[in-house]
Amino acid sequence: MTLALVGLSHHVAPLALRERVTLDLEAAATLARSLGDAVCLSTCNRTEIYLEGVPETDAVGALERLAREPLDGVLYRLHEDAAALHLFRVAAGLDSLVPGEGEILKQVRDAFEAADPGPLLGRVFRQAVVVGKRVRSQTAIGENPASVSSAAAALAAQVFGELTGRRVLLIGAGRIGELAAANLASRGAEIAYVANRTVDTALDLARRFDGEAIALSDISSRLADVDVVVSSTSAPDTVLRAQGVPSRHRKPLFFIDIAVPRDVDPAIAKLDGCFLYDIDDLEAVVAETLALRRTEAERAEQLVAEEAERFRTWRASLDVVPAIASLRAHAEEIRASELAKVDRRMSDDALRTLESVTSQILNKLLHLPTIRMKEAAVTADGAEYADAVRYLFGLEEETL
Repeated sequence: MTLALVGLSHHVAPLALRERVTLDLEAAATLARSLGDAVCLSTCNRTEIYLEGVPETDAVGALERLAREPLDGVLYRLHEDAAALHLFRVAAGLDSLVPGEGEILKQVRDAFEAADPGPLLGRVFRQAVVVGKRVRSQTAIGENPASVSSAAAALAAQVFGELTGRRVLLIGAGRIGELAAANLASRGAEIAYVANRTVDTALDLARRFDGEAIALSDISSRLADVDVVVSSTSAPDTVLRAQGVPSRHRKPLFFIDIAVPRDVDPAIAKLDGCFLYDIDDLEAVVAETLALRRTEAERAEQLVAEEAERFRTWRASLDVVPAIASLRAHAEEIRASELAKVDRRMSDDALRTLESVTSQILNKLLHLPTIRMKEAAVTADGAEYADAVRYLFGLEEETL
């Protein structure tokens, strides 16, 4: 079993590239199944494919077909313990654009459950979910604004100084849109309009904030009445184009696009009075919170390291466990063979005593070698110890 990871994220890939390889949960699961034993984790900030025994070139090819360009110099590749550690950090929110953000743990769990992974990937993803939960329950890394939605609200507050009395048009009534609305409203903004492909869904969210639900086709007619537009749909194409933005002279209009792929036409940034921020612009907001999170992040890193060590120990033991089992089976076979030669005229009590004594001798004889092999398993020499045992006791020959 070989664990590998091929992926790209906000650390190495620009938004224009990331949005081309972003997949919804169903598409990501379909891609994973097409590769074999794999899990595809695709979010607004990363698309990663975890593999067990699948050629990395297959995953690279799949990502390059999505990107419609070679990805040399952009993709990162990790293997074995490094791949597991990376996944644990992702699940803990330590690799996110906003460190400690809470949405990623559910995304990791959903990606795992939607795929059909084998025992190695199953083990590493279950451990990732465990460490993600531990970080959230045992540290305070998520107590400061820890999501893209909260960072978007913080960015809007930076732009205006304060949001009291500012009117917002929200595009997208999903979970991210709901969080964005809550964060903006908590800072004093008025959620004036909620636009969504399904108006009934927009109505439910708009009612919570005393706003008005509108169809996507009505967005342009409401722009003159708002100060901020926050867009967070899962649409595959642009929702608002530059041609749909009317001329403005009364006051500036700010667009915050936290969707990947992007909802808002980048050309809008060139229009008079319009200012556009996308998800990559949130990095400046995130930087201001890092100092507050540093201590908790260190504690979270410790928890991740502990889980990574558990995985490393388990993974290393796979090399020596078969050798230990073969050695014990070989010794037991010899013991049973020799006991079969005992004179059967012995009493039942004597036979039981002999059986017990020889079993104890075997267990004591093999106890220390078993302990030493398990200890060696977590070192670089673990596999060599296992090979030496197989050679010394002729265990390889028995399987030929």
